[in-house]
Amino acid sequence: MAAFRGPKVPKVWLWRWRRNPLRRRSDTLEACIVLGAWVLTVLGGVLAGLLATQSVEDGLARERAEWHSVLALLTEDVSGATEPATGADMVWAKVHWTAADGTPHAGQARVPVGSSAGTSVSVWTDLDGRLVTKPATPSQARMRALLVGTLMGVSVAAVPFVGGRLVRGRLERRRMDRWDEEWQRIGPLWGRKTG
Repeated sequence: MAAFRGPKVPKVWLWRWRRNPLRRRSDTLEACIVLGAWVLTVLGGVLAGLLATQSVEDGLARERAEWHSVLALLTEDVSGATEPATGADMVWAKVHWTAADGTPHAGQARVPVGSSAGTSVSVWTDLDGRLVTKPATPSQARMRALLVGTLMGVSVAAVPFVGGRLVRGRLERRRMDRWDEEWQRIGPLWGRKTG
């Protein structure tokens, strides 16, 4: 079986950059495009991923520092009749609370089914006293930042990678067209008899 494979040829690294009288200008151009595309793919992807990760972590840390839990009072009875058909034990109801600066606020929050008016519930508010969701824990923030950073890095890295592949494909088609033209010119000469 080894006889059909031919001799083992060692892989030549950086063959496009070596001096060679048969090297065309398009080979050098293709080598530059490949190198540029890979550098932009790796550096752009890593840099964008790290920046996105840091931005998400900073934003979630700022939320943890600024958002706080306050006690709100339920303004209406939440009877068991309002329980949704899914059997959930929490429903939306109107609540009111006082912000840190003393201003009264009202809104809707999820409360346990069967709560009566005047029941205290814990809600999360921002610095202006508006209702917000519970901030992410540090471990949740790390996971979110990692996911966003990975997606951003892959997305940014895909642009130069795909662009480089498209340009290389165009160069290859151009090279094949030139070979076809040359074969059209020279091919018929091979069929002539010299003697």
